Amino acid sequence: MMETTVGWHIELEFEEDTHRTRAAAMVRLSDGEVRAHGYASRHPADAEQPRVGEEIAGARALNELAMKLLTKAHDEIDEASGRTSYPLT
Repeated sequence: MMETTVGWHIELEFEEDTHRTRAAAMVRLSDGEVRAHGYASRHPADAEQPRVGEEIAGARALNELAMKLLTKAHDEIDEASGRTSYPLT
């Protein structure tokens, strides 16, 4: 049986105007915070759908957050091992 020893809570905040949505993502780790951003733009001919803008901007922020976490882990592996490892994907 697996035991949960840690949990992460990712915060997402959105700022919107009539044509653009900005998302900010942040996760707190034991050694600091990792932050990322994502954006979505609405074409003037498209109908206003704020939820869609949030989904796109949020997904882009989470994608950037994931890449930053992979890079952080890769750097920590290199530091601990004293050698260059293969990039994590």
